[in-house]
Amino acid sequence: MTVAGTSAATTPTPSARRALAPDLARGGMLLFIAFAHAPLFVSAIDRGPELANEVTKVFHLIFVHNHARPLFAFLFGYALVQMMHRRQSRGASWTDVRRLVRRRGWWLVAIGCVHVLLFTPLDILAPYGIAGLLLVGLLRAKDATLLRVAGLTLIPATAAAAVGMWLPLSQGVSSYTVGSVATGDRSWTEALVDRATGWPYGLVIGILLVIPGVVLGMWVARRRVLDEPENHRALLWRFSTVATVVSALGALPAVLVELGTWSNGNPVTVLVASVAQPLTGYAGGIALAGFIALVSLAVTDRPGRFTTAIQALGQRSMSMYLFQTVVWVAVFAPFGLGLENRTGLAGATAVAIATWVVSVIIADLMRKGGYRGPAEILLRRLSYPRASTA
Repeated sequence: MTVAGTSAATTPTPSARRALAPDLARGGMLLFIAFAHAPLFVSAIDRGPELANEVTKVFHLIFVHNHARPLFAFLFGYALVQMMHRRQSRGASWTDVRRLVRRRGWWLVAIGCVHVLLFTPLDILAPYGIAGLLLVGLLRAKDATLLRVAGLTLIPATAAAAVGMWLPLSQGVSSYTVGSVATGDRSWTEALVDRATGWPYGLVIGILLVIPGVVLGMWVARRRVLDEPENHRALLWRFSTVATVVSALGALPAVLVELGTWSNGNPVTVLVASVAQPLTGYAGGIALAGFIALVSLAVTDRPGRFTTAIQALGQRSMSMYLFQTVVWVAVFAPFGLGLENRTGLAGATAVAIATWVVSVIIADLMRKGGYRGPAEILLRRLSYPRASTA
């Protein structure tokens, strides 16, 4: 008798055999996702100490805004290749792998839909689910094809993100204003209707924005750069350093415009700032994964308690991502603690840090208890067929 859900082709990779860098990167990624999302739940980011808000604004534009999403997309694409290699090493055929990716994709879309209806339009699960459905064929494409697709899709993706930057910068307001999901005076029911009606548009934009990062993640995963960072140390240092410098320089025009020190209403200046920041943000986001891989080299032999906890967080990234959403609603919404009208950008960023720290603790407790994580368990049960006998 063989149980399909626990056969060699479907058993999760034991933690002891997992590469450290990808899990650490996913754990760190959740901090930047928290940085990106928490401020969108406040109604006015300028509330609170002005200096703290201005410093935090610069930090976000250089390291977070249009950086967190490419990092997540890159790691998602990397994970698709990892999953394909694991399944094939256990005897699964390409048809089996393709079927699995598609099942997981559809279930991610379903979970993302529920996430939107119950909590927030800031969902990233459904876009990645559809990206997996659209891009599964690229798992067997030539390297040149991957690079070509990444380059071509980077153009419309950057244009879409640039519009999101240009709208507020051209009006002299913060780039976080356009994407705000603060509830305001709306009831929970009214907010639900708004989320449901606006979700299709947000979903299309979300898919467009993540595809370049997903494809680049596939390309890098074929070289096992994060799985074997010791073999790519020089490359990781060079790329991460150069990409971070490029990203910072690319964000500088947006920083100057948003701080009101450069533009004088010049539409060309605003346009350059709006395009340069998201375009170079792809490089900066992926560079974060590179730096985390380098950190993993220093702790692989003797991982401390903190490293082990971050690894546990990365292994439960989907559960802890959903946990973040629950916290945002509970803390910021009027029917929660109602801090959306009392917290600015610096305060929201502090909440993001606190939430991430709590998620690290929760993930580590799950690790100690041998618990995979509720969202991961649910997705696995939905993605794999029920037990069959032979």
